Amino acid sequence: MSSAATPDVASATALLRALLGDRLHEPGDPAFVSATRLWNAAVDRAPTLVARCLDADEVAAAVRVATRCHLPLSVRSGGHDWAGRALRDGGLVLDLTGMRAVRVDPDAATVTVAGGATAADLLTAARPYDLVVPTGVVRDVGMAGLTLAGGYGPLCGRFGLALDNLLGAEVVLADGRRVTADPRHDAELYWALRGGGGNLGVVTELRYRAHRLPAVLAGMIMFALAEAPAVLRGYAALLAEAPDELTVMAGFLPGPAGEPVVFVCPFYSGPDLDAGLPWVDRLRALGVALVDQVGPLPYADALRMFDGGMADGNHYLLRTRWLPALGDDAVDALVDAARQVSSPFSALALHHFHGAASRVRLADTAFGLRADHLLTEVIAVWAPGGAAGAHEAWAERTSEALAPHSLPGGYPNLLAPEETDRVRLAYGPNWARLRRAKQRYDPRDLLTAVPTLPPSEHPG
Repeated sequence: MSSAATPDVASATALLRALLGDRLHEPGDPAFVSATRLWNAAVDRAPTLVARCLDADEVAAAVRVATRCHLPLSVRSGGHDWAGRALRDGGLVLDLTGMRAVRVDPDAATVTVAGGATAADLLTAARPYDLVVPTGVVRDVGMAGLTLAGGYGPLCGRFGLALDNLLGAEVVLADGRRVTADPRHDAELYWALRGGGGNLGVVTELRYRAHRLPAVLAGMIMFALAEAPAVLRGYAALLAEAPDELTVMAGFLPGPAGEPVVFVCPFYSGPDLDAGLPWVDRLRALGVALVDQVGPLPYADALRMFDGGMADGNHYLLRTRWLPALGDDAVDALVDAARQVSSPFSALALHHFHGAASRVRLADTAFGLRADHLLTEVIAVWAPGGAAGAHEAWAERTSEALAPHSLPGGYPNLLAPEETDRVRLAYGPNWARLRRAKQRYDPRDLLTAVPTLPPSEHPG
């Protein structure tokens, strides 16, 4: 928040206590500790209050208190933002983790979720109807945070990003008003929400288009590190021919003994899963598989292969690049990074953006890149208590090695709070319109979320 007024914590505490009772947590409360513990244990911030809200009216009232009492504000939904923007030093945290209701309308093929719902919450409720909504690969991630800045995932080619399936949202604005954002109600806010992150308001409900998908052909194929150059080059060649129904993730994961192995992870989502078998066979033929576990599964079950891969409580630092293609130089940079990895927990991931996601017009949403590309995640992970320097250096070195082969900007959900120049580049021609929306809906910069937009007085 740009206001220099002194925070009035005492008044805020009294007002919120009257509103929430024992769902207002202060330092020293046992619940305060759990409410401020995030997935990334490297985050070290000290908010002043945590307001555990259970409905949109409580959210609106808490926002008004934050404004009246000059408290910085942050929102906790899934808590999986690696940079920990759910917490602000000296601020009020709106904890939406108790708002996890899901409503499925099988006739209309829609799913509506509350602001704290996770991908697992959504998929569990939709499963009896053979319906899915595009998600990321980690089931514990909050749908709001995933969707508002993008939402890459295994169904990207056939159904687009998560934000491409957002039909509308209920939002509490920075002045405490509750509004609806959809094509018929505040279309400009609806445009900005789809890519602009949580910077425009607090989203208390999201309504998605759902798709009938009883099962996918999916799984993990792993190869020894020595085979990585050939595997990644073959992977790149396959992507150039892949149909919409086939989205393939790849990268490096810790192997059984902690050594890095190269992996490819296909998700074939066509109506005839047998049509995906030749593509899987091509991936298998890229090398001598150490692990080959691909088969038909319900989508929600297929995502379980990623459970536990990035465990709560470790320390994380992420870097991201957008690769327009996986050329030889980029392959070499990735393989070198895997060979030099500083921790047995760290990983590199390539997310395949193509098909339906690439056919959305750039001006139709705030999301700033619609050309085919690979989102690259550089994920440095180390155990609590360990020195961070070597792991942070590995991530930075890898990011810089990929930079000459990358597009400007990067995925806003993964950019660091200080990377405001790259955030601007990430939105390309949509930047100016998004900044105007930010100034319209949050002129006092109450909200600083993912991606972190520069404050209003920032040039550009």
